[in-house]
Amino acid sequence: MTHHWGYVGAVTSALLFGLGATLNKIAVADVNPTVVAGLTYMFAGIALAVVRFSPVNSRVKRMLKTPTKTEATFCRKDAFVLLFVVLSGSTIAPFLFLNGLNSSTAVNASLLLNAESLFTVLIAVFFLKERAHKKDWFGVFFLVAGAIFLTTNAQLGNLTLSQALLGNMLIIGACLFWGIDNNLSKLLCFKEDLTLVTSAKCLLGGSALLVLSWVFGLGLSVPLTAVPYLVVVGVFSIGFSILFFMLGLREIGSFRTGVVFSTSSLFGAFFAFVVLREEFTIIQVLAGLLMVLGVYVLYRK
Repeated sequence: MTHHWGYVGAVTSALLFGLGATLNKIAVADVNPTVVAGLTYMFAGIALAVVRFSPVNSRVKRMLKTPTKTEATFCRKDAFVLLFVVLSGSTIAPFLFLNGLNSSTAVNASLLLNAESLFTVLIAVFFLKERAHKKDWFGVFFLVAGAIFLTTNAQLGNLTLSQALLGNMLIIGACLFWGIDNNLSKLLCFKEDLTLVTSAKCLLGGSALLVLSWVFGLGLSVPLTAVPYLVVVGVFSIGFSILFFMLGLREIGSFRTGVVFSTSSLFGAFFAFVVLREEFTIIQVLAGLLMVLGVYVLYRK
């Protein structure tokens, strides 16, 4: 049953994050992307803090409870790990990505973002010594190949990786720090109070991003029309997405959780088709099916 809930957590996290990718396209039309990132993380942290200190928290704890042994205490070492998680995944990575995006193309960025899964896998295998069977590598191949064709719509001829070198390198750097974040978070996922850990991560990350926005003079004014999108993205696509991601880390490890999370690109494309009426081609459908096959191969014991 632990195996089952790990994949439920990873896929649910990807689904919620995919929804946020669509709604963020609406929000960034009126708000600076770094400010959007900071505010959504802040809303996520506030929402999770409200849940943590309300009667609802007991239900959330029961929902997240699995046979896996957890730790009730939070020591000084955990605080240092949390600090590095916030620094790498909630501050440096978004900052590098958003600045890289300004110097790159949409097709380049979509392709290079898949490097997050690869960095997560490599760090998990070579540094955390997670075991991977032969069939797991087939699952990784199906998921990564599907993500590449889904995000680029097979328009690989439009890639200009050598012409926007600085922007592309910044995006790859962001993926590296997100991969570090995913693996460091595994050291915190065995805490009994996942809601408190996730809330702290979001509040600290959101604060850091808003401070960076203020330092660089990006403008913190937000039109009222963008607020509902920011709140929904923050609460569900950041807050609860990270919470379910932590559940996945606890039950199936960084290797599988990180790779399964790449299905967020599939959910993002689907929601963009439904909400924004963006094109969803037959190539993307086939790539999505390939990703589903990859999840199935990983899921099978």
